[in-house]
Amino acid sequence: MSEIKHRLKANLFENVLTEDPNDFIARVSAERTLSIPDICNSAAGRGGADVSAAAMEHSVNLFLKEMGYQLSDGFSVNTGYFTATPLIKGVFNSPMETFNPSKHSVLFQFNQGDVLRKMLSDIGVDILGVAESGISIAQVTDVKTGLINDRITPNRNLRIKGSKLKVVGEHESVGIFFVNETTSERTKVDPTDIVTNNPSELVIVTPGLAAGSYVLEVASQFSGSANPLKEPRSVAFEKSLTVQ
Repeated sequence: MSEIKHRLKANLFENVLTEDPNDFIARVSAERTLSIPDICNSAAGRGGADVSAAAMEHSVNLFLKEMGYQLSDGFSVNTGYFTATPLIKGVFNSPMETFNPSKHSVLFQFNQGDVLRKMLSDIGVDILGVAESGISIAQVTDVKTGLINDRITPNRNLRIKGSKLKVVGEHESVGIFFVNETTSERTKVDPTDIVTNNPSELVIVTPGLAAGSYVLEVASQFSGSANPLKEPRSVAFEKSLTVQ
């Protein structure tokens, strides 16, 4: 048995994707999201790198830029830590049909490689118990494309599954928001574009977002009883959503 070198902390959430009312799923309680500079500073600080953090960051950015270039030309990449490959999504209805951006799309798919896979046996998990807030987002589906937790289509329906998501309350922070990861600009979903508003499922019309990566946030004073919460509870989906 491998020695436990790392530990993950996780909370339990109601599994809204099954009919069983007594099962839960675990979600890692992440401290925060690390950027390339964060990782390079950590490597230089703890002695894991024999170059400066700045030099390491420069090299990493050059590598990632070239990797993106080669992926865009149709090459697959295997770094040992992860594999990446370009994919074409969508159905072609005849042998003569050409690529149509309105029904087809190009995506990059990343999967763990052998090096990361071998590290899994070094990880221990501490379950902290059922999450107190209860509000959670389990899955996001773009209705037009059927893509799950991936690309979203502006001005088309988006299905959000989770727990205690019903948008209730008059507090100014209540609502559904898309936060641009580059600019931090927040776009609020118009309340009239909330098609379905249930505790376990929201269906909305995605705003006319510009191309980029977004974090989905839901804030609500829903309590499950006649009296709404005094202060809103909010949740940010753990996976980035992309508009092309």
